Amino acid sequence: MRLNEVVYTDAKPVDGYGPGFFRIGGEVYEGALVVLPTGIAPWGGFDDAKTLTDAISDVDVMFIGTGSEIAHIPSDFRETLETAGLGVDVMASPSACRTYNVLLSEGRRVGLALLPV
Repeated sequence: MRLNEVVYTDAKPVDGYGPGFFRIGGEVYEGALVVLPTGIAPWGGFDDAKTLTDAISDVDVMFIGTGSEIAHIPSDFRETLETAGLGVDVMASPSACRTYNVLLSEGRRVGLALLPV
């Protein structure tokens, strides 16, 4: 078996997570946040669609982590994102982190909005 080291571009991968925090690119962030190629910022959760729609020119798909369990996102929130032209994929935050890292390592234009576990 041949193993290759994953090299990321300017975007930072998720290194870990735990109760109320995420470790991204070696730094710890607490609470809900959004991870974009342009940087990492706090996220207001499902009441904050603007932070995600503002990233439409930077990403092709936004992974939304709903915490420790997968949950439905509010329909008006999803509709706002999709109307803006943002691809949305909803999953539990741990799964969203893993999926984001895989696509990021492939050089894809992805974003990540996370609620803590």
